[in-house]
Amino acid sequence: MPRVRKGAARHQSKKRVLKAVKGYHGSMGRLYRLAKEATVRAAVNARVDRKRRKRDFRGLWIIRLNAACRQRGLKYSRFINACKKANIALNRKMLSEIAIDDPKGFDAVVEAAEAAKEQRVET
Repeated sequence: MPRVRKGAARHQSKKRVLKAVKGYHGSMGRLYRLAKEATVRAAVNARVDRKRRKRDFRGLWIIRLNAACRQRGLKYSRFINACKKANIALNRKMLSEIAIDDPKGFDAVVEAAEAAKEQRVET
């Protein structure tokens, strides 16, 4: 049985890896063994950062909401609590978009939340 040397397949595999690390610094972008390690590390970091992006955006929405609430004389945590009591089912992303794009609409949401909070206190 003849020996199989895998010439073309190996060459394609190396080309694929080296194309993936195009633009990397130094040996990472030129040497196959280091390029292989770099692609694995890049894939791991990409997965981690996809998860981190969700966390970062949630933090950004909270910062925006806090700023918008402070302009209206209210704390963020009290606002969110009042929204839950008022059964306002908007998430933080939508609330921050409303606060930026439609300040009058956000004022209405704040008033509705505060009204619901006051009704609960009275009863």
